[in-house]
Amino acid sequence: MKFIRLIILFSIPVFLISCATTQKTPNYLENLNDTSSIITTPFPELHIQKNDLLSIQVYSASTQPQMSDALYNLPSAGSAGQGGSSGGGETNGFLVDVNGNIEYPRIGVLHVEGLTKLELADLIKKKINEKDTVLINPSVVIRFLSYKVTVLGQVGHEGVVNVTGERLTILEAIGLAGGITDYGKKNDVRVIRETDGKREIGTIDLSSKDMFNSPYYNLMQNDRVIVYPTKQKAKMVDQTLVMQRISFALSIITATAFIYNIFK
Repeated sequence: MKFIRLIILFSIPVFLISCATTQKTPNYLENLNDTSSIITTPFPELHIQKNDLLSIQVYSASTQPQMSDALYNLPSAGSAGQGGSSGGGETNGFLVDVNGNIEYPRIGVLHVEGLTKLELADLIKKKINEKDTVLINPSVVIRFLSYKVTVLGQVGHEGVVNVTGERLTILEAIGLAGGITDYGKKNDVRVIRETDGKREIGTIDLSSKDMFNSPYYNLMQNDRVIVYPTKQKAKMVDQTLVMQRISFALSIITATAFIYNIFK
């Protein structure tokens, strides 16, 4: 009887832990009630960062061989690891080095960090015709070849999300990462962003309609998104650990009682 009472006594904490109340996890846009309202979402223009890979193509209206734009679309003399390019085409691109520079054919080193695509295009056109009219009506087309963000924490699968376009919202990034699990905080998602060499950490509530006005709704290249676990997740981990310890203790008690009954 004493052994049975002991088993019951140790079973009570297990029962109480398993019956613990759980908190409701907020859903995406839970606070958005008026579906007829029009929400304007600001779309920030991307700025070039270190380690970005850029596709740059120069075009001209000139048909004269001596004024051809082909000379400005040759592979750079520099290496990709030092801010040059292993090719000026769509595949290789121009890598922005640790100093924020690229080396462009027939122009030389350009400091591009912090510039938008339009600003860099204007700079290249200005450099081309800086002394004489080298090209007639030159145009410069620039694309990002390395738009990616990293999603970590309580999502379906952590890792780097590569994007073929040049726009990505936080909802799209989390969707590509498998969504937030049942134990992830939707109302406290962190975004780590580096701008002009400075690191900032922002918070966005994915359950609120105000998330569209957040500067972190539209992600920038190289952003890191972190989804932290809820208190329920932490409690569940603690409960699992406690139950494992109780189970181990019960097995020890059972084994001890069994041996005692054999040798008494």
